[in-house]
Amino acid sequence: MAKNSKKKSKVTNSTKRFFVPNREAFQRMNFLYQAAHCTLVHNPDNVELARFYITTMRTIAKRLVLRIDPSIKRTICKKCNSLLVPGVTATVRMRAKREQHLVVACLSCKAVKRFLAREGYQLWSEKTELRVGLQMEQTQTANQTSESGQSSQTTSEQESK
Repeated sequence: MAKNSKKKSKVTNSTKRFFVPNREAFQRMNFLYQAAHCTLVHNPDNVELARFYITTMRTIAKRLVLRIDPSIKRTICKKCNSLLVPGVTATVRMRAKREQHLVVACLSCKAVKRFLAREGYQLWSEKTELRVGLQMEQTQTANQTSESGQSSQTTSEQESK
């Protein structure tokens, strides 16, 4: 009488993980971004190390074809890959020539980024309607799969009676 040596592990809600493709790559990119930011905050003269971290982060994203969040893209210089920290590696000004906008200029390469500062302005990726629409689509597909499973169960129950 041999007992089954396999133990069943209980899965709780706190330990349950959702499947995210390339989870390790996103964690690595997050770490590199945070390391670059901490490097600049603690030692503003160490711009080259922060630039190396950001370059490595972008290389990982390009190699694995991953999208970097727009809020993170806004804080990185496209030209020299330095982290744009106001007062340390960048200057920030509000201008109102055509329309009010925020001008961020990199102190290393003098590249300029402009962001619209219109009241109520949102990026396309930050709009709530987009998120609500995606959630509705996900719930509809989940409902359709559960309904098809329930209808097959009810027909099999009726046939067995």
